[in-house]
Amino acid sequence: MKGLAALGGSLALGRHAGAVAPVTDPTLAKFIHGLPKSEYHVHLEGTLEAEMKFALAKRNGMNLPFADVAAMKASYQYHDLPSFLAIYYDGMKVLQKEPDFYDLAYAYLAKAASQNVIYAEMFFDPQEHLKRGVTMADVIGGITRARRDAESKLGIRSQLILCFVRDLSAESAMATLDAALPFKADLVGVGLDSDEAGNPPEKFREHFAKARANGLKVTAHCDVDQTDTLKNIRTVLTDLKVDRIDHGGNIVQSTELVAIAKERGIYFTVCPTFSGTLRRTEKMPVDVVRAMLDAGLKVTISSDDPAYMGSEYIDGVLIRAVDRSRLSKAELIAMTRYGFEAAWLPEADKAAMIARLDAYVKSA
Repeated sequence: MKGLAALGGSLALGRHAGAVAPVTDPTLAKFIHGLPKSEYHVHLEGTLEAEMKFALAKRNGMNLPFADVAAMKASYQYHDLPSFLAIYYDGMKVLQKEPDFYDLAYAYLAKAASQNVIYAEMFFDPQEHLKRGVTMADVIGGITRARRDAESKLGIRSQLILCFVRDLSAESAMATLDAALPFKADLVGVGLDSDEAGNPPEKFREHFAKARANGLKVTAHCDVDQTDTLKNIRTVLTDLKVDRIDHGGNIVQSTELVAIAKERGIYFTVCPTFSGTLRRTEKMPVDVVRAMLDAGLKVTISSDDPAYMGSEYIDGVLIRAVDRSRLSKAELIAMTRYGFEAAWLPEADKAAMIARLDAYVKSA
């Protein structure tokens, strides 16, 4: 999300305009649903469904400029990144208090668990909430309480990644990191999202170093078809040495960078329904997942901002990706395995999840 990649080239024209139809094989759809899965590229604020916006607005005494849920969803029309971000950031204003963040996170985790996601690492954008006077304690506290309840009640384990909003100032990002460090036990890493134009990853070099010094992992969005995309991918790979890359599809245009990523064992969190095509190419548009797999890269699949993208969560994203990227069943299983390998967890925990996957595949 939150780069031109999030617009996917077609979504600005309407709900999945130009996308291939989902697979119709009910056996494969059932297999996908039953797969034990992980998810690493989902923005919690991007899971804020219209129904919940109305409920939170009422609870917080806010008036929304829409007659009903249908009217709100109909307003989700955007033609470029700024118009998308305007909708996204405006929508999160209903998140005012600790229970709001609890409800947001628990709703996503319940949806994910219903689709057999057993582990998730979720992004959140605290800078946008702090600007409105919400405290970091309420933001992280509500999400953390939801994480614990979802694990105990639903069996889904999760961790939290603080994202820096890259088009805000470096000073704002550092102040946000400082405000979050007292809660670092509730965080697993930091990330970098929003508008990439004019905001290269090196702008956040000191932030990443400080996060690492405090025991946190590091990832960064490298959105599809951005200005200086390959330069930014090189920076995060060789200079900032991130632990994962979010999106990153343009890497297939550089054999050198592909080799570096493979040597480092980097995993990519790709959202194919919304950022699945390279369009700035000399030839025909390139399918991101297909090209990355063919290059031997380690790809995982996630849902990104489902509330603003037709409420399509991980099962739907995977079903659509099978057709769009011509995925074999073996490739689908391999990417699911990559997902567990990519987890920021102890090796024993990852091995247990992989064993659960293997048992399912053997029995299916």
